[in-house]
Amino acid sequence: MCIDYRELNKLTIMNRYPLPRIDDLFYHLQGSAWFSKIDLRSGYHQLRVHDDDIPKTAFRTRYGHYEFLVMPFGITNAPAVFMDLMNRVCRPYLDKFVIVFIDDILIYSKTKEEHKKHLKLVLEILRLYAKFSKCEFWLKEVQFLRQIVNENGVHVDPAKIDAVKNWSTSKTPTEIRSFLGLAGYYRRFISNFSRIAVPLTFLTQKDKPYEWGPKQEEAFQTLKQKLCDALVLTLPDENDDFVVYCDASNLGLGCVLMQRGNVVAYASRQLKIDEKNYTTHDLELGAVVFALKIWRHYLYGTKCVVFTDHKSLQHILNQKELNMRQQRWVELLNDYDCEIRYHPGKANVVADALSHKSHVQIHSVRVHTNLLNDVLTAQQHSLAQDNLKNEMSSAD
Repeated sequence: MCIDYRELNKLTIMNRYPLPRIDDLFYHLQGSAWFSKIDLRSGYHQLRVHDDDIPKTAFRTRYGHYEFLVMPFGITNAPAVFMDLMNRVCRPYLDKFVIVFIDDILIYSKTKEEHKKHLKLVLEILRLYAKFSKCEFWLKEVQFLRQIVNENGVHVDPAKIDAVKNWSTSKTPTEIRSFLGLAGYYRRFISNFSRIAVPLTFLTQKDKPYEWGPKQEEAFQTLKQKLCDALVLTLPDENDDFVVYCDASNLGLGCVLMQRGNVVAYASRQLKIDEKNYTTHDLELGAVVFALKIWRHYLYGTKCVVFTDHKSLQHILNQKELNMRQQRWVELLNDYDCEIRYHPGKANVVADALSHKSHVQIHSVRVHTNLLNDVLTAQQHSLAQDNLKNEMSSAD
């Protein structure tokens, strides 16, 4: 039962208790091979309402007047309050071998023996009712928060892929937003997401005519195919350094987060109206800042190397004459233990593909398993003595 509490919610002081970032939760799973998932039964109803607040939950039906004694669904602060409860309950083991998102609990371990101990500890402290039919134990692969996790990494839930495959051509802006919402949830699996989605996002803008043409159909089908072909993303290891590849074009910003030669995540976005007037130097620097901000939870406090194909950026921290925008961005860069290095454009293949304006067939920018070898080969070629001499002479 869900009551319409919109009027009550308007008068409610918002609880700003932070919900965890989903990709931050997966960060803790690196190296785990055994999983168990506990799903609570009507989780909100396991939390009692304060006696003074019970009358506020009142509702009428044809059978009479009723009030909730437990927390009902539809209350604006319900997710935050329940998240706080779960964090308190699981606090001794939180992020050690347990992660929680509202009423979903995942227990993870590296070995079977460890998992037996971890599972016993969690069940002893939980003291909440679980729905046994939805709980799963001793799994080598688990579906959690609409993604599939195993010891190899994270990949898209096949059930969601089927939903995308069967998605018919959208006929209204609302349907477009729904499709982009589903595809956008998995955007970190999709290289070049923002550029591909441009024709579709245009149709969702206010005061824009809804005209479905060849460009929209191509973007729609390409996103569906990219989701179906999505790679398995590696789980980050906090003991290893990160490598970031950045690039910018007059259409958007693109970056790739890598570790141990494997892709951890993709990110891209379209340029804002004012950003289209930026110089090339500022656009490339903006791509670096975009990467550091969006992956702050990975990169802050760890050493990372940021590669860009704009050569002058490697000296940005020592540059004396900066405009106001550059000064703000340099202050942000100083918060990170990062080193900016020059990387030739032809070696920066992934990030360039994410941001580049040219409309090419999607198979020409597909990331494949030989990515690391391609990047290393191009980098070695660019650092050869003959190429360095030619580059220095052209710079003079």
